[in-house]
Amino acid sequence: MIIKVGQISVNYIDEGEGDVILLLHGWGANITLFKGIIETLSKGHRVIAPDMPGFGKTAEPPEPWCVDDYVDFIAEFLNRLQIREFSVIVHSFGGRVLFKLNARENLPYVIRKAVLIDSAGIMPKKTWKQKASLRMYKTASRIMSTKILHFLYPDVVEDMRKKRGSADYNNATPTMRATLVKVVNEDLSELIGKLNCPTLLIWGDKDTATPIADAKSMEAWIKDTGLVVCEGAGHYSFLEQPVKVHGALQAFFR
Repeated sequence: MIIKVGQISVNYIDEGEGDVILLLHGWGANITLFKGIIETLSKGHRVIAPDMPGFGKTAEPPEPWCVDDYVDFIAEFLNRLQIREFSVIVHSFGGRVLFKLNARENLPYVIRKAVLIDSAGIMPKKTWKQKASLRMYKTASRIMSTKILHFLYPDVVEDMRKKRGSADYNNATPTMRATLVKVVNEDLSELIGKLNCPTLLIWGDKDTATPIADAKSMEAWIKDTGLVVCEGAGHYSFLEQPVKVHGALQAFFR
């Protein structure tokens, strides 16, 4: 299905009937990865899942966005669909959007329940080696970007970037690279505890992107919460252990 939000044509899924469950995917993902979850929950609920701008079949934002821009987008998306009460399932980057959305004052809707799957939101602390490496990269990048050196060695900065950058960063367009930089450099730890609805955490204990330590911190900060650990699973625990995850979701939303 397609709906216009601002100037962006948004691809989304809207299946089932009943109480609304909104699904927010992670960075570099799209709604097709959640086919199993959507099929499972749409038997007793109305599941709505948008491809967020820059992912799947939804166009990129017109300029680099920050998390608040994505929050504005989701708020308008909900408004266009006239959604006033909903539960939410988020994965990875989707958690950042939820934390900032929930923290806004005078929300025109009610968030009934929340499920955080390998959610982002806590900024990892950099080691001294990582800090030193970043300083060296920035210094070298400034030097090699001068007109003369760039003319003599046009590919040096790009090669440096590829060696340092994550797969998400290297595979992104310039607009989405700038967006990613804005997104990951914001620590939302202080907002996580403001989530005051019943919350379920689902985590892979081998997750290296958002480690299990993040899940345990969130479990301590959120008042009404429980943690389901998928032993042996990584950052995409819902794909690696679908039976366990789907069962937990069905029990939580029953």
